[in-house]
Amino acid sequence: FNLKKLNEVEGKKQYRVEISNKFEALENLDNEVDVHKTREAHKPWFDEGCSKLQDQRKQAKLQWLQDPSELNGDNQNNIRRETSRHFRNKKREYLKDKIDELAMNSKNKNIRDLYRGINDFKMGYQPSSNLVKDENGDLLADSHNILNRWRNYFSQLLNVHRVSDVRQTEIDTAELLIPDPSPFEVESAIAKLKKYKLPGSDQIPAELIQSGGETLHSKINNLITSIWHKEKLPDQWKKSIIVLVHKKGDKTDCSNYQGISLL
Repeated sequence: FNLKKLNEVEGKKQYRVEISNKFEALENLDNEVDVHKTREAHKPWFDEGCSKLQDQRKQAKLQWLQDPSELNGDNQNNIRRETSRHFRNKKREYLKDKIDELAMNSKNKNIRDLYRGINDFKMGYQPSSNLVKDENGDLLADSHNILNRWRNYFSQLLNVHRVSDVRQTEIDTAELLIPDPSPFEVESAIAKLKKYKLPGSDQIPAELIQSGGETLHSKINNLITSIWHKEKLPDQWKKSIIVLVHKKGDKTDCSNYQGISLL
């Protein structure tokens, strides 16, 4: 969902209607549903037309490999040129739209989106390197070994066992009778969520929760009340995503990264 639409009355109304419809559909659903996470496109301008031309280019190359005739070679070259030309045009259109968007943000004094767009142009494309060094300084290329390296690094960094000389005295006290979390308390907590922050593993930003309306907030209140009675947090709430932020120096050295934990 486009978060910018939440600033408009009609966009926020449409989002709340969609939320209500989804909850209504879930309540009427008897069978389990498999949820597949869609991968975000690396190139924003890459649309369905680009995908079709890319498939045609692959098919033409495969046909030429199976039968390297002059006809198939010419066909492959023609499709390749057409695909490259289409890609250039789409990228040019996308860049023009981004420049127009920057000009509009500057005109409307939309400073946040203006600087964000400028930074995107300033940084440009930066190829990501998945290579990382092990404890001995040797480069790792296998994905399994790389994941294990990061796991071990953060396990040693975060799970530090310290011996405390302070004695802890257990004091038993009578528990106060605390009422269930009220809808007002839940609404207040939702309103205090910080905007423009990276979402956690559920990929739901705070803006969508805040704009969900009565239906979504009521469901959240029911969930909080259920957890309150069970006195046990869901396992999903205990898991966090560690986002790697490169600070300086060699990008293959784990110690040159800062880990930010997203719950």
